[in-house]
Amino acid sequence: MSEQNQISRREILKLGSAGALGLAGSYLLNMFPPLTPSVQAQTNHKNHGNVNHDHQMIHDSTKTAGYQMAEKLLTEFDYGKVSTLPNGQTLREYTVVAIDKEIEIAKGIKFPGWTYNGTIPGPTFRCTEGDLLRFHFTNKGSHPHSIHFHGIHPPEMDGITPIAPGQSFTYEFEANPYGLQLYHCHVLPLARHIHKGLYGNFIIDPKTPREPALELNMVMNGFDLDLDGENDFYTVNGYAFAFMNHPIKVKKDQLVRIYLSNFTEFDLINSFHLHANYFSYYPTGRIDNPSQFTDTIMQCQGERGIIEVKFPYKGKYMFHAHVSEFAELGWMGFFEVE
Repeated sequence: MSEQNQISRREILKLGSAGALGLAGSYLLNMFPPLTPSVQAQTNHKNHGNVNHDHQMIHDSTKTAGYQMAEKLLTEFDYGKVSTLPNGQTLREYTVVAIDKEIEIAKGIKFPGWTYNGTIPGPTFRCTEGDLLRFHFTNKGSHPHSIHFHGIHPPEMDGITPIAPGQSFTYEFEANPYGLQLYHCHVLPLARHIHKGLYGNFIIDPKTPREPALELNMVMNGFDLDLDGENDFYTVNGYAFAFMNHPIKVKKDQLVRIYLSNFTEFDLINSFHLHANYFSYYPTGRIDNPSQFTDTIMQCQGERGIIEVKFPYKGKYMFHAHVSEFAELGWMGFFEVE
């Protein structure tokens, strides 16, 4: 096949090919008005008459294992095993295991991941500023790995030294400063170790608690299935279109706080856009920083921040990446206000 006639997996996805690879394209075909005749003709050709089959796949209300994990990661925080030291300081101990594991990233599509505790993204660790933290890390994967934490800590705890398969290491440091931090593997090649799934959010709460809110954890990421350096799916919390069929339930006028980070490898930026509403945005989650009041924010790789929003009307509010391709390939969902 000549270069002019080659079609990338990404292009096939956008056109809506048959079976699992047609997931993203078929979703849009059935969700929104018809495409132009020329594109529709190409889509029908690629589908070989299987549009209805793909429609059934994407609109199946079954909560698959991948969706259940994305939903769990949305609201589950790991506070560690808590005890009090003789000096009165709070000690939090966490167990982190790197393992190779296949992860469902869309219905019927598996990704051969490298994971922390078996999920992509990894668990959301949480603590309070000034706590002493101990992360007991064991590498049960097939490659050397580490955990690099963003924040302030001694250089020897920076997580840049590879831990060989079968080996363990304990990272110990005080939680500083407060805000939304990150963690990820820092073994070369970085792009491969991060893209394969070794990353997650790390929340350090301020000593004075924030206003009570419905708190949600969202990690933006992508998956390159054919290793060509381009993502084939884009997701929040690791599952394409996770919150389209099952919107995130919130209450009218309830304060919603979203811990949002970007771990999308192979693309320089990702974004979050909310329909029919505005939100306040706090870069790195620092309440003493100036915030934006907007409906769209951009994050580069490794950037993060906190979104706070209230919904004044009942109904469904769409949210998605404001890069059209990312949205069409899985990074899209709804809030349902009751």
